[in-house]
Amino acid sequence: MLIRSKAPLRLGLAGGGTDVSPYSDLYGGGILNATINLYAYASIEPANDGMIRFETADGSQRRVYSSNEIIKPEGIFDIHAGIYNRIIKKYPAKELSFKLITSIDAPQQSGLGTSSTLAVAILGAFVEWLKLPLGEYEIAQLAYEIERVDLAMAGGKQDQYSATFGGINFMEFDKDKVVVNPLRIKDVYLDELAHNLVLYYTDTSRLSSEIIHRQQQNVLAEDQIAIEAMHQLKKQAIMMKEALLKGNLDEIGRILDFGWKYKKQMASGITNPELDKMYETAIKNGATGGKISGAGGGGYMFFYCPGNTRYQVIDSLAQYGGYAERYEFTSGGLTTWVL
Repeated sequence: MLIRSKAPLRLGLAGGGTDVSPYSDLYGGGILNATINLYAYASIEPANDGMIRFETADGSQRRVYSSNEIIKPEGIFDIHAGIYNRIIKKYPAKELSFKLITSIDAPQQSGLGTSSTLAVAILGAFVEWLKLPLGEYEIAQLAYEIERVDLAMAGGKQDQYSATFGGINFMEFDKDKVVVNPLRIKDVYLDELAHNLVLYYTDTSRLSSEIIHRQQQNVLAEDQIAIEAMHQLKKQAIMMKEALLKGNLDEIGRILDFGWKYKKQMASGITNPELDKMYETAIKNGATGGKISGAGGGGYMFFYCPGNTRYQVIDSLAQYGGYAERYEFTSGGLTTWVL
């Protein structure tokens, strides 16, 4: 038997950062995101030798453990260990022995929600294998708890829900609940949005936890500039929702640029001189707005390029050594199956 799963990565179109505690607990958060056809994958091969094996799909990283022990989170397999530990604690059953193989279609720490999406994919494979009584909200919430509580990994709440539900969603966050509102957007609008929204990998990485920690500290310190910036980003999510639903796509660039100005005020490290140069270059060559994906500091950026300006924007960004990533929006979320 072979159990497989996949979960889609996401573009955070608006409201980024307002899903992070303590801001979301105190003021409520609002996010608009969309999943794309880049995925995190997990495969479980049940075994009967009393061992647990974690492997990357390319075989470059492997770890072996005894199946009767709590696995200490370490390095590349910390999410794997955290999910296994929580499952055997929450759903005690017979001794589990298996091989878990994982991969992701984008670099880690690149701003597309890779870690949380991988957590959802791994958890989904266990849910399918062990027939655990978990629905979409329960899977997303459990993945969030494992990352943020069990493993103390800094971050927000949107990625786990986006990966689980899939599609274009307006999400609302407060201290006690998350509400996922799927948006019914016409296919022609989504096709045009995917054409005009250039996803550019800057070929840089960052440690998002440091930026998120500074953002959290600003809220706790009642930094009014940072807090007001988050209020404005929450408004941006509502603006983006209205523009997409009505098909006012030429407003997207302006809305992204509005958010970019406030995003940089949330915490230090979100941008840097090199990223600012990339943004300015894209604007000079036809883009009407853009943003850094995820917490900031590196990874992916995306730019709204109306008409056929995408080609000139992509050419202009080539000097920085990154590349444009082709993608499409997807409607599906976490998918699992058994062979």
